[in-house]
Amino acid sequence: MSIDMELEFNWSRFEDLTTLEFHDIIQARESVFVVEQECAYPEVDGADIHAWHLRVQQAGTLVAYARIFGPGIKYEEASIGRVMTLLEHRGKRLGHPLMQEAIRFTEEQFPGAGIKIGAQARLQAFYESLGFARSSEPYDEDGIMHIEMLKTV
Repeated sequence: MSIDMELEFNWSRFEDLTTLEFHDIIQARESVFVVEQECAYPEVDGADIHAWHLRVQQAGTLVAYARIFGPGIKYEEASIGRVMTLLEHRGKRLGHPLMQEAIRFTEEQFPGAGIKIGAQARLQAFYESLGFARSSEPYDEDGIMHIEMLKTV
């Protein structure tokens, strides 16, 4: 069975998430972005209430996540952020199906808007393989070098 058939993609608005589902999302994001990457920043940033949340599960377990915003919320374009795979599930090539689903959904929900991301600079080639192009100079965000990238339609 391919990895794609094993993955379950679950889209939710904030108000449709259960308390346990939101807890699992925050716990996963903190484990990756705050603890692993040693970035002290407020993970609960007030933006979740405006986002679409993509939970990727395998056998009922959260393995990857991303959140999506419509145009005009984070950038002029639609955006995808908080893209992550939990540590114990890395190396299984989940990044591509995660981002392919996030791109598909974003383009379906916001046709013609384009997609802008703030990517870790070390992941530039990964995002380029998905159709994004670098659109800014590198900048420091919470001690990690980032770049803005744009995917146009």
